[in-house]
Amino acid sequence: MNLSDSKKKLALAGAVCGLVAACLAWFGNPANMAFCIACFIRDTAGALGLHSTETVQYARPEIIGLVSGAFLISVSTKEYCSMSGSSPMTRFVLGMILAIGSLVFLGCPLRMIIRMSAGDLNAWVALIGFILGVGTGAFALKKGFSLGRAHMANRMSGGVLTAVMIGILVLALATTLLKSSESGPGSMHAPVLMSLAGGLLFGVFAQKSRMCFAGSIRDVILMRNFDLLTIIGSFFVVMLIFNVATGRFVPAFDTPGVIAHSEHLWNILGMYAVGFAAVLAGGCPLRQLILAGQGSSDSAVTVLGMFIGAALAHNLGLAASATALNAETQEITAGSVPVNGKAAVIICIIVCFVIAFSNKRNEGK
Repeated sequence: MNLSDSKKKLALAGAVCGLVAACLAWFGNPANMAFCIACFIRDTAGALGLHSTETVQYARPEIIGLVSGAFLISVSTKEYCSMSGSSPMTRFVLGMILAIGSLVFLGCPLRMIIRMSAGDLNAWVALIGFILGVGTGAFALKKGFSLGRAHMANRMSGGVLTAVMIGILVLALATTLLKSSESGPGSMHAPVLMSLAGGLLFGVFAQKSRMCFAGSIRDVILMRNFDLLTIIGSFFVVMLIFNVATGRFVPAFDTPGVIAHSEHLWNILGMYAVGFAAVLAGGCPLRQLILAGQGSSDSAVTVLGMFIGAALAHNLGLAASATALNAETQEITAGSVPVNGKAAVIICIIVCFVIAFSNKRNEGK
């Protein structure tokens, strides 16, 4: 089964992933979030006690399903390949940047598209930053950026992250060791089995279609290849139809309950950092999970970086707050990015530039 050899198959893959996200939103996942890699990693990090923000703690089965789905399909189609050794610590830092930038914007590239499909104008503004970030990363690639070649590793090492994810699922289902929010976004979720099945299905189609939000734009810039944009386009259309049909389409900037803010500069810069880091790391947050599932220990390290970055974003007060409606006064309180978060984004962008232009393909020759 190869879904990347025709635009029709790519469109089908995007539509299936869109249907998965729509079903999860309908059956309980947070409004205008549905399926967000950064947010779900943050929630899972909270469940593991890596941060103490009580409203965002829940072991998200979707994340576990994504990695497991990519693992199962890659093994069954003989695409599983255990690789490692390509600048792991640099990738760890890039993973942290992916999480921090996303939580300043309040969503990963996947959620950016979902928010766009629901009429959130802040997400359309953030798209500018994401495209510019991917463009900067593409420029670095043209100038010779490389984190070095990965090498074949022990076959078992490529499955460690999948095993860890399954372990988290067992702990969540069979024990009371993990934390779980009683209010806020962490308390809002679809049934566990539905979430796990949705993650597995999403993981299978994302792996077979090479779905990547940063990669789709990178390919347009570097090769004038629009194939991967087909997946994103069909995903967007399915979510747009769902949001219009269910009355969730609200074209506005400050919409209570959407989990977003209207500080445009920081929406742009947050997603600029994400787009830049994604190209340097070789894939967006979703793609990193998929690559980790199919055996890349380097991507697994990037995923661990995302977990730590998400935890730090809450422990150090870097994450943005969302626009909300005061239940007593019925007044809208605008969301915002804290000073710490603004400083962190600037630092993340500087670090991306240092990584981008200090790692060259011709080094070591």
